[in-house]
Amino acid sequence: MMNLLDIMRSSPVIPVIAIDRIEDAVPLAQALVAGGIRVLEVTLRTEHGLPAIRAMVDQVPDAFVGVGTLTQPDEFRAARDAGAAFGVSPGLTPSLIDAAKSSGLPLLPGVMSPSEVMAAREAGFRQLKLFPAVPAGGIGMLNAIAGPLPDVTFCPTGGISQETASQFLACKNVACVGGSWLTPKEVIRAGDWAMITSLAAAAASLGK
Repeated sequence: MMNLLDIMRSSPVIPVIAIDRIEDAVPLAQALVAGGIRVLEVTLRTEHGLPAIRAMVDQVPDAFVGVGTLTQPDEFRAARDAGAAFGVSPGLTPSLIDAAKSSGLPLLPGVMSPSEVMAAREAGFRQLKLFPAVPAGGIGMLNAIAGPLPDVTFCPTGGISQETASQFLACKNVACVGGSWLTPKEVIRAGDWAMITSLAAAAASLGK
């Protein structure tokens, strides 16, 4: 199994996915992989999150499927049982730290300030999600943190677009970015998988 940093480095953009219809899960994952985006974050913002992860893991073997919006300790083991390769949370609490360690699910926890970065690092986390990235200070914050905390690698998420992603990726402490622009709801609803593949290909090219 790949470690979290290797997973982050294998895709310049991690799409943040909310599944409204379970039947969209597999063709969406296939379309993203076809465009060169293999690391997927399926959020628990809808009731279909865990079933979608299970379906993607079973039917799209070239994808690294993670679970997003982990906010409760009991979600960790359920996500691991569904086959998730990693987890993402919007923040970090003592109970989430314990759940991550007991479940064995690699966690990318959200942080927003230097103090939160230091607390997460003290808990053993070196790969973090700057969230929400733009309100948290964006590129300026990332560059400022890189000096005193050079051993931390980020996946900034929140307010990033295709147009601004390359600026974030140019930061020396950024391995990838997260975003929802690869999976527009109206495109998924229409089943326009060719458009999803096109958006994925454009995102994948940012890492070249």
